Amino acid sequence: MVVLDTCGLLWRLFEPQSLSRKAARLLSGPGKLLVSSISIWEIAVKQRKNQLKLPVSPRELVRLLGEVEEVSIVPVDEQIWLEATELDWSHGDPADRVIVATARINGARLVTSDRAIRSFYRKTVW
Repeated sequence: MVVLDTCGLLWRLFEPQSLSRKAARLLSGPGKLLVSSISIWEIAVKQRKNQLKLPVSPRELVRLLGEVEEVSIVPVDEQIWLEATELDWSHGDPADRVIVATARINGARLVTSDRAIRSFYRKTVW
């Protein structure tokens, strides 16, 4: 099981050449891919602010992800929120905290290029 951070998700879908070789190999193999629902929120907010250009709307993205059998969108529930607030990590970005909490709760590796996340959560792949 692997969790994709927001950039990892976007690169996997729209710019696979931006993934590291190690991340690309992991994501091309068998296994379940998890996406935190906070990534959908983050994508939608950035698109609305014109900070992100994608070939599809956030609604279309969710629809497309729903058609990919190996991908599951994980809702942010109370356990993930609590885990995110209890992380012994000074990082203030709530989306990053929720994504790390999602990976921890699921005992999953996390695909991310984010150095702050990689230095905190040791089960990252990049």
